[in-house]
Amino acid sequence: MKKLLLSLALSLVSLSTFAQTTYEKAMSDKIAKIETSKTADEFHALSNDFVRIADKEKGKWLPNYYAALAQIQKGRTLMREGKMDQLDAAADAAQKYVDLAMTADANNSEIYLLQKMIYSLKMVVNPMERYMTFGMKADEQLKKAESLNPQNPRVALIKAEDTYFTPAQYGGSQTKGIELFKVALEKYSSFKPKTALDPNWGKSEAEYFVSQAAGK
Repeated sequence: MKKLLLSLALSLVSLSTFAQTTYEKAMSDKIAKIETSKTADEFHALSNDFVRIADKEKGKWLPNYYAALAQIQKGRTLMREGKMDQLDAAADAAQKYVDLAMTADANNSEIYLLQKMIYSLKMVVNPMERYMTFGMKADEQLKKAESLNPQNPRVALIKAEDTYFTPAQYGGSQTKGIELFKVALEKYSSFKPKTALDPNWGKSEAEYFVSQAAGK
């Protein structure tokens, strides 16, 4: 009987390890595509891939986090293409997944940063009409993300973006933005994600802007 129980226990451990490895493999493969995807359709498909993982892995914040991030990146791609009429839909899709991620981990700097990015997408649809609502909300979420983890390099990255692309008459400056991108790079140099699956995106963007400035 003891041998049977031991054999059963070992089998359960093996199944658990296999399931964990399968989950990590699936996540790793998709996470790698966050920074290599280029089109809105690619980001949309990637978001759906993470949703399928989330449906199997109830209670984990990361699959829904990445599903939201992919939708946000889809929205940012559409914004660069001038398709402003499609931003609300992308932001609303991302919001659904951020809400689920927040349910799993309510005090996470990374999730609050995505909430900030969602509000920013909503705001740029019509800045004149929406700044006092979504613009202000975005600022609040960025401050919350920073308060939860002042060393989060993605917080510094998004602050740099905001400063770089905001017109001077509204307090922005490309020069100040570049300095903040440098701050972000300093934070990336010392940042270590908690696990191999935790957020670690954005460094290449900061490097790009700093290198562009250096080449002028």
